[in-house]
Amino acid sequence: MCPTPIGNLDDVTLRVIAALSDADVVACEDTRHTRILLERHGISARLTSLHEHNERTRAKELAARIAGGEVVALVCDAGTPLVSDPGFELVRECLEEELPVEVLPGPSAAVTALVLSGLPAERWRFVGFLPRTRGELQRLLSDAPETLIAYESPRRLAGTLELLAEGDPDRRVAVCRELTKLHEEVRRGSAAELAEHYREHPPRGEIVLVCAAAPPGTASREHALAALRQLIGAGAKARPAAAAVAGLTGVGANELYRALTADR
Repeated sequence: MCPTPIGNLDDVTLRVIAALSDADVVACEDTRHTRILLERHGISARLTSLHEHNERTRAKELAARIAGGEVVALVCDAGTPLVSDPGFELVRECLEEELPVEVLPGPSAAVTALVLSGLPAERWRFVGFLPRTRGELQRLLSDAPETLIAYESPRRLAGTLELLAEGDPDRRVAVCRELTKLHEEVRRGSAAELAEHYREHPPRGEIVLVCAAAPPGTASREHALAALRQLIGAGAKARPAAAAVAGLTGVGANELYRALTADR
């Protein structure tokens, strides 16, 4: 497993260069993209594609080649393979066949953003790309007792920040854009401040969103909302059920009812 630069092509380790040079075949998401990196560092290698559409079949083929004595180097377009990128099927196939797997250290956009964010790094959770449905996204953002790291589309960033601001306008956030590239930008502030900024200035490029832990009590709100859904699923009417759950949990009935209707 060979991590590759997330932007600057010079951010590749000597061990990765050696592994790519010595491999019998380099498996990659996009052969055209990987060839640029190889040519930059004077590497001539045999390439084969491994992406989300052919991963299962190609994993078996590559595992058979490894069993036959070949060395396969796996790369993704940027960062560490398997981390929101293809490669899991190949690793699983190798482990099932008791074939050796070696992972080289290297770039990761998630870790780079975490360190740049200025937010606590002792405990953190990486969730990959954020969900698209409002209800699922709201639950994920509000039920995070540690620093949360996610990849986000520039088209959806402002909306996600606005959703964060609805729950807690003062929640600290860092938007890390185009990391290690020429136009790298890290903007830190409250959810409300950044929502307003990106609403007026739509971003471009690749974005990593880093959010401070959810405020105390937010997780209990999610548990209360889950209880409300169960009551309604059992046949209870929404408003009386919200009042009952509010009395038991301390979470406002109107808050629960609004969250319930927004999730539909």
